[in-house]
Amino acid sequence: MSDKLPEFLVQGETARLFPVLSTTSKEGRTTSIVLACLAKVDEFGAALIGSLGQRVGVRTKIETYTEVVCKNRSSGLKDRPDGLIVVKTGSREWRALVEAKVGASTLDGDQIEKYRLLAKENDLDCVISISNQFATTPSTHPLPEVLKSRSKIPVYHWSWMHILTEADLLLSQDSISDADQKVLLNELRRFLTHESAGVKGFDRMPKEWGELNKLVTAGGVIAAKSTDAAAVMAAWHQETRDLAMILSRMTETSVSEKLSRKHRQDGSTRVKDGLADLRESQCLAVELEVPDAAAPLMIVADMRRRSVDVGMTLRAPEDKVSAKARVNWVLRQVKTDNSDDLYLRALWPGKAEPTTCLISDLREDPDAISEGKEHLSPHSFHVFRSKRLGARFTQQSNFITDLEEVVPSFYRDVGAGLAAWKKKAPKIKDDRLSADDVTPEAIADEARDFE
Repeated sequence: MSDKLPEFLVQGETARLFPVLSTTSKEGRTTSIVLACLAKVDEFGAALIGSLGQRVGVRTKIETYTEVVCKNRSSGLKDRPDGLIVVKTGSREWRALVEAKVGASTLDGDQIEKYRLLAKENDLDCVISISNQFATTPSTHPLPEVLKSRSKIPVYHWSWMHILTEADLLLSQDSISDADQKVLLNELRRFLTHESAGVKGFDRMPKEWGELNKLVTAGGVIAAKSTDAAAVMAAWHQETRDLAMILSRMTETSVSEKLSRKHRQDGSTRVKDGLADLRESQCLAVELEVPDAAAPLMIVADMRRRSVDVGMTLRAPEDKVSAKARVNWVLRQVKTDNSDDLYLRALWPGKAEPTTCLISDLREDPDAISEGKEHLSPHSFHVFRSKRLGARFTQQSNFITDLEEVVPSFYRDVGAGLAAWKKKAPKIKDDRLSADDVTPEAIADEARDFE
């Protein structure tokens, strides 16, 4: 990397792997080390920059800087960004200011707006924020005021846990081609997992969580503009993103939230629709997509029942006619001995209501789920675990702890062993074994003999 500063900077340092900073400068140290690795480890840089929609090819060079001071600054704009990323591909440059917070420090919307102005004045492309706050995608920022801003300068967001997860996946999938870069990325992984780096997952719901639960338990109605509900929904979206990354690291694949295109592109619409569903059902819900799994993981936190349900929906096998045969097809796939709180819900054609039974009961009597519907065959099954949490459900930390235990354990014990039904490949018919059997003449003969 060249030590010559970009022309739009009056001050800055090349991001160092071993920054010489005060021991109290945890933020500056963590930012410098991560940015240095982003520039030095090819696949790591390509993954992170690629998540912002920027293609990184073999001719691309990434340069990173810390403690930067831009040349053009509005009067009174004294804030100094934590870093700068410059991506060069041929004559094209893409440049991003970086604002980072570690530990319990949170991002400041006003400060980000100042960096947007700084980026505009220096003809830079965007601002990237990094913190322990979570975003569903880098383009859906965790701060509502950033999303609502009229500024045309994009703001992207990485959580520190997202950065750690990208590093962990690249290493676990053996995706780093250069041996020295592999060692370097592993050292970054080791550094980010140490408490001194200030990196942590989402570990508690906001104080509004308890108040909202009290309202629902008392039979109250969640108001259309409830600030408690808005705070809870924002926290839920952070937790579901963290949960997807936990499963990513556990499975060594990229687990993601299943969202409609509208919700993926517009975080505010996702929040609005989520709040409407919460008011109607008193439930928080999300679907997680695990690569090559039989179906998405469906997770529901039910505030009325104080329970967490996690399951997967499978299409019933069409080559089996009776309900009993279809139920047994599912039961054979559920091999865990831990069947406590494990249920099967059958979905029936027409207006017939779904029926639900414990898996343990169905092993004794597969016909139990068809009571009153003996003339029908289910078209789908939902296999799920329903965990009643009681008072722990309403507690800020225990709710997260239990959720992050129930979801992975269901996938480990049940979900990973489920297989989707597929139609068998068509066979060549016994009376059409050769090409001669299907010539126009042969088909004409068959047509004449048709009754």
